[in-house]
Amino acid sequence: MPKLALPKIDDVVAIDIHTHAEEPCGMHADDGYDDFQAQMADYFKSPHKHPPTVPETAAYYRSKNIAAVIFPVDAERETGFRRYNNYEMLEVASDHLDVLIPFVSIDPHKGKLGVREARKLIEEYGVRGFKFHPTMQGFYANDRLAYPLYEAINDGGAIALFHTGQTGVGSGMPGGMGMRLKYSNPMYMDDVAADFPDLKIILAHPSFPWQEEALSVATHKPNVYIDLSGWSPKYFPPILVRYINSILQDKMLFGSDWPVITPDRWLADFAKLDIREEIRPKVLKANARKLLGI
Repeated sequence: MPKLALPKIDDVVAIDIHTHAEEPCGMHADDGYDDFQAQMADYFKSPHKHPPTVPETAAYYRSKNIAAVIFPVDAERETGFRRYNNYEMLEVASDHLDVLIPFVSIDPHKGKLGVREARKLIEEYGVRGFKFHPTMQGFYANDRLAYPLYEAINDGGAIALFHTGQTGVGSGMPGGMGMRLKYSNPMYMDDVAADFPDLKIILAHPSFPWQEEALSVATHKPNVYIDLSGWSPKYFPPILVRYINSILQDKMLFGSDWPVITPDRWLADFAKLDIREEIRPKVLKANARKLLGI
């Protein structure tokens, strides 16, 4: 497969920095996976009872004239669900590069094997970003076991996107499906930002119950950004809206969390939010375009 091309960003109205790639419905053999997906759909009141495929996702975003960063989550060690192989996902996504910007995911527990994969994905495929989910992957972001992987990402000029805050994964299921919320406190990413000052870091979601910690890290560290996915904007806390409108206006990124939250829903609620008009284009497109280098 040739290196990944980038969409013509001039032609799109927005860049969704946070969407999920899932394997086609019925192709996942792991016990409990369908129950997990059904719970997620119920938690988010998603219109999708089964996750859409990558081509279906591309068709939706094409119809809306929106570009989308899309990624799987490698959490097979902690969840028992096999990962959507990065190379398989890239192969499928490569037919839709007019609207999709594929990121990948590697569990830091894979050690040297994961580091080799990361370097190959960057050097041979042109991958521009990596998704981490500390709660699903069962690690603290500042655990030194992950540092060789961060080094590979940093060396390749790619982006590290971290889930932060509470997660819908396992919510309401026995024991929360074993998911531990403590791992996703954004303050752990502060160490990563300090130790890798050139690494571009995105803190995903309003980081409930640690919203102020996330805002503090993004304010203090020049290499840290925040994506606004996973919540309808009508639920944004006032302090987040205040920072969008002021000192972090150049570091806030539109993200939906597709498919559990659709851009239609997110954008409709964002339009009603008290955001200064000159800042809206930054959040919807300009900030992500600068961060992605396109």
